[in-house]
Order: sequence, then structure tokens, then C-alpha cells
Amino acid sequence: MVALAYRDLAARQSLYQWQTPRYDLPGIVAEGLSGVRGRVVDVGCGNGKFIQRLRQDRPDLALLGLDVAPGILAAVPGPVAVADVARLPLAAASVDAALALHMLYHVPDIVLAVRELSRVLTRGGLVIASTNSERDKTELDDVWQRAAADVLGTQGGPARGSLSARVSLSARFSLEKAPAFLGEEFSRVETIELPGVITVRDPEPVVAYLASYRAWADRHDVPFDATIERSRALLDDHIARNGAFEINCLAGILICRR
Repeated sequence: MVALAYRDLAARQSLYQWQTPRYDLPGIVAEGLSGVRGRVVDVGCGNGKFIQRLRQDRPDLALLGLDVAPGILAAVPGPVAVADVARLPLAAASVDAALALHMLYHVPDIVLAVRELSRVLTRGGLVIASTNSERDKTELDDVWQRAAADVLGTQGGPARGSLSARVSLSARFSLEKAPAFLGEEFSRVETIELPGVITVRDPEPVVAYLASYRAWADRHDVPFDATIERSRALLDDHIARNGAFEINCLAGILICRR
């Protein structure tokens, strides 16, 4: 299960290697922390992509990685701990910065999670969050809908988001909604938009991205394997006719201060 979780996250991250322009997200986060000294906690650190970079660029920081999934932490350079953002095992005003990168849309109670991030922050500290726009990767929704419709023999298939809230990543804490959530605890929320286009000439990176949501497929009535194979066929056809398949991306980083 650990290897599967790591592989699925890696598949989603790897799709961005075909994006232009290429953004150095760990570098942008490191720059956002340029004025921070002391303790930084990465909440929902996943496979440790940002912690590893910060250990290189900012060895002066005391870094702590937290994630609710214990297995995935095995690949993260310590110290790390299993923790839920809704109940952080940290004292009030004990960290100088907190990272919540592409993870708040997974949280059942986003308001409570933002309150917890604020609680553990020192006076003058900051939170750096990130998420996707509601307009992010809509081309993948279109492919999934068409593939599912073909498999089910219906006029219009269910959206990619019907697999679960996890698949429709931006639905609950999108770039458009995030400032309102964060504004409940922080008086200054700066949004940095990161638009781009992913261009692939082989369907496999997109298929791997879609297939990375297999763990949530059993919650719905869409035949997952058949829909994935039909998606591959649709992508093959599109690339044969157009030379490439393009996906419009829009993500963003939010820097929050009291």
C-alpha cells in the first residue's frame, strides 16, 4: 500500500515535466521563506519533495514533516511524524512558518485545518499554501467523460470528479475559493498564479495520471479499467490527428500573514 501511494503521487507529479513554462515550485516556496528563521513544518508533506529541497537550500531551518499517511513518510528525510492537520501535535505559537501545499482540499473540515495552522504559528510567522484553479486541467475531465460515456453506452459520462472528491482536486479548496478560507485567520493573503500548458505526444503520461486514482474507483459505478483503456484510445486518436494533446494548467501559491 505504501509503494502504491508513493507511485500514484509520483505519477501525478511527473505529468508536470511536460509543462511550459516550468515552475520550480520548491524554489518558489524557498524564496517565500527567505525572511523566515527558526522552525518550519510541512503539513501533508507527502513524499517529501519540498522538505528535501529546503534541506539543501535552507539548512539553517529546523524542518519537520507531517503527514496523515504513515507509510509515505518512509521516504522523507527526518524528522517526520504522523499527524492530522485538524489536530496538530504542536504547541500554540511554536512554528515560524507552516506549509500546506496541495493538501487542504483533502481535509474534511478546511476551516478547522486553517485555524490549526494559524494556532501553531508564531507572531509574525507565515503560512504558504497551494492549490489548483477550478479551470485547471479541464481537458482531463473531457477525456474521462467521453471515455466513461463510451464504456457505459450513455450520452454523457460522469465527470472525472465523480470518482471521488480526491480526483476533482480543486473542487473544495480551489484557487478561487482559497482566499476566503484563509482570510478567516489571516489579514493578508497574496496569491501567485502559475499558469502553464502541458503538451504530450504520447498518451502514457496522461493515462498514468488518470490511473493514479484507482484506489478511489471502487466508490463509484464507473468501470475503471475499461474507462482507462478507452481514455488511452481517445488520446491516441487525438494525438494521431493533431500531433499532440494539450492540457491547460492553472495552479497557485498563497502566502498568508496575520
